[in-house]
Amino acid sequence: MQGIIIGIGDYAVTNASGDSIKTFGLGSCVAVVIMDRISRTVGMAHIALPDSKVKPDLVSRRPAYFADTGIAVLLAEMTGRGVAMNAKGIIVKLAGGANVIQGSNCFEIGKRNVLTIKKELWKHRLGALAEDTGKNFCRTVWVDVDSGSVNISSPAIGEWTI
Repeated sequence: MQGIIIGIGDYAVTNASGDSIKTFGLGSCVAVVIMDRISRTVGMAHIALPDSKVKPDLVSRRPAYFADTGIAVLLAEMTGRGVAMNAKGIIVKLAGGANVIQGSNCFEIGKRNVLTIKKELWKHRLGALAEDTGKNFCRTVWVDVDSGSVNISSPAIGEWTI
């Protein structure tokens, strides 16, 4: 069993039995999990910002850092591994997008991340089947290839599955 760890702006795709993909410290960032029920291929991206125009030089090094480029690169990687991107076999789940700085709504990065991710998914005729987004706490997210379960934990709350 291999535990693939991704950081901010990273993404990973696997279909090896026993694998999992995990990311830590999602505040306003969002974990996008895309699964193909047929091939058991799972991908995850750790999106930090909605719009790549704020740091265009970072796109070539970390395309998953931004919602407007990260969804496309994750889908391309999955398609390159033989996943047919049709609505019947694809499951999308989202977690994160919190407002963790209490009393500060001026940038609403988490909310903007979630909205931009959904917009990018809709361009590909995809939508989230489940999500745990918003609120005011950080999350750790991991997905298991064999079960397809998307698990979330937060120190103050515990552990749950979406």
